[in-house]
Amino acid sequence: MNKVENDISHIKKMMERSSTFISLSGLSGVAAGIIALVGLAVAMRLLQANGIDYFTDQSFVLEHSLVVQLMMVAVLTLVFAIISGMYFTIKKSRKQDLKIWNMTTKAMLQAALIPFLTGGIFCVILLNHELYQFIAPAMLIFYGLALTSCSKYTHTELLTLGMMEIFLGLLGGFWTGYGLILWGIGFGILHIIYGIYMYKKYK
Repeated sequence: MNKVENDISHIKKMMERSSTFISLSGLSGVAAGIIALVGLAVAMRLLQANGIDYFTDQSFVLEHSLVVQLMMVAVLTLVFAIISGMYFTIKKSRKQDLKIWNMTTKAMLQAALIPFLTGGIFCVILLNHELYQFIAPAMLIFYGLALTSCSKYTHTELLTLGMMEIFLGLLGGFWTGYGLILWGIGFGILHIIYGIYMYKKYK
């Protein structure tokens, strides 16, 4: 009887591994959250250095040089977050003897690709029309949509995180003066909380 139960348990684990991307590391979320908060602090510092009060001035005009600097901060924040995520995910996969690239990984990335690309293009449109106050909320909304789209291929907790990101983005659309702060909460604090929770649960 024990042999049958062990066989069933083994088959179940094999099915879970083949149908779910389970290599996401909680440390990836923590690292991404810390990087996002650092990026936010740098962006706020740049705005302040250029005499812009993000919380009270809703009609500010950004100089071209400042736009370039903010875009560089955003790109570097994204790059470092991706690198840290890949590092901890690869490390966890090797520890658990799991393959990172498989059909499930491909399906998950495809599910996230459309919201990511659409969101990126939409943010460029907002930037082109100088609607800067809506860029941070838009990033949260489309990021949340990407998370909810690919959540069925990984841990179910990702769906909750995605819904919270969307909520913060919609909130930022109404309270534009707090868009960057909500961005920091979504990409920074929520990622850290999510990462710690996932690390403790699935370590």
